[in-house]
Amino acid sequence: MMKYARKLLLICIFIALFAEISAQTKIYYYKIDDNISKPALRKTEKAVEEAAQQKSDYLLLELNTFGGELEAADKIRTLLLNAPMPTMVFINNNAASAGALISISCDSIYMAQGSSLGAASVVDQNGQIMPDKYQSYMRSLMRSTAEKNGRNPDIAQAMVDPDVVVKDISDSGKVLTFTSEEALENGFCESIANDREEVLKAAGIEHYDIKEQHLTAIDKIINFLVNPIVSGILIMCIVGGLYFELQAPGLGLPIIIAILAALLYFAPHYLEGLAQHWEILVFLAGLILLMLEFFVIPGFGVAGVSGIVLIFASLILTMVFNVGFHFHFDPNFDVAGQIAKDTILVLLSVLVGFFLSLWLGKKVITADTRFGSLALKTNLDTDKGYTSQDMRMQKYVGRIGTAATFMRPAGKIDIDGEILEATSEHGLIDKGEPIAVIKFENAQLVVRKSENI
Repeated sequence: MMKYARKLLLICIFIALFAEISAQTKIYYYKIDDNISKPALRKTEKAVEEAAQQKSDYLLLELNTFGGELEAADKIRTLLLNAPMPTMVFINNNAASAGALISISCDSIYMAQGSSLGAASVVDQNGQIMPDKYQSYMRSLMRSTAEKNGRNPDIAQAMVDPDVVVKDISDSGKVLTFTSEEALENGFCESIANDREEVLKAAGIEHYDIKEQHLTAIDKIINFLVNPIVSGILIMCIVGGLYFELQAPGLGLPIIIAILAALLYFAPHYLEGLAQHWEILVFLAGLILLMLEFFVIPGFGVAGVSGIVLIFASLILTMVFNVGFHFHFDPNFDVAGQIAKDTILVLLSVLVGFFLSLWLGKKVITADTRFGSLALKTNLDTDKGYTSQDMRMQKYVGRIGTAATFMRPAGKIDIDGEILEATSEHGLIDKGEPIAVIKFENAQLVVRKSENI
């Protein structure tokens, strides 16, 4: 009997433990403690996906931010509104601007003593208020989000628009910002709590199992690389590598740096679904056209210009949320403004990269440093037998031939079946027109149109 009694006791203990574990509320917890941008969006995408996979009962976000990109905030808002489980946000210090939008998109809001919520006007990088078309969109977002979660839409709008008057709450002509006590009093905070344990206690959750978000090394690298500042630096490296490679053609360190920078630029955006196959192919096509223009097609024309345009377009579109040319923004979102912003970032990065390359070319490549000079600086005087020209080409002076390519003014000529590099003395020469070689100068055959053929 004692043997069976012990077995029965063990079974009862196992059942009790299983029942206790099953009764625990599953909480998925993650934290945003930075500006709202693509890394914060990526964290939220990962959180919603993993919380759904783990069948969590609640998604808890701990938030501290002064704002950030409206585009990323709108994406985060949509993810939280459509999350398959109730969402909670714990504001441990600030939820300003884009942070306010994210906060009111959660089902319940908890704030630490002394924290703040509001000031959601759209500003530029210098903190200046943006034109009303941007404010109009933000007002619409704040109102609709507040309405969806049962909060006063007028208060939400007053956080954006200083002209909105809410009796006894906002009539000062300034955008509204709540302290934790004011938010609690006006229905924009469920309770004041100073840590996540107090948040869960205030929410009436006593027995819980918290699963924290853990970013892998790959996640951290991707979050780092998709940062707009890092993207700008990578663009500079691409431009600098191409510049130095064109100065001294041949597979070397500059082109390797440019290729690595391009991989680091496109790879994380591709993995995150921001860069599409065709955008990468556009970049490669532009690069090929540019190389053809420099190394195959004499002069600089359609191929070179097209290559530059394609490279620029691919770098810009990679940074914008789109599939094909369908941009995933709400109807009121200023798509042109976002593309203009990314265009400015790419353009500035290219210009800085180009001028930095010019400066480095003078300071590093030809300058004497303790590491030595990277360029040949010995004087090769003609009286010592040195010459910069292959004088064997002199034999073609006075010969007659035809233009093998269109010359604008550089191109190729055909002299008795030999294809040679040459340049026109005056104007353009069409392919097939007769030419005469008039001189050999600066290591180049110089030709003019001939009427003798």
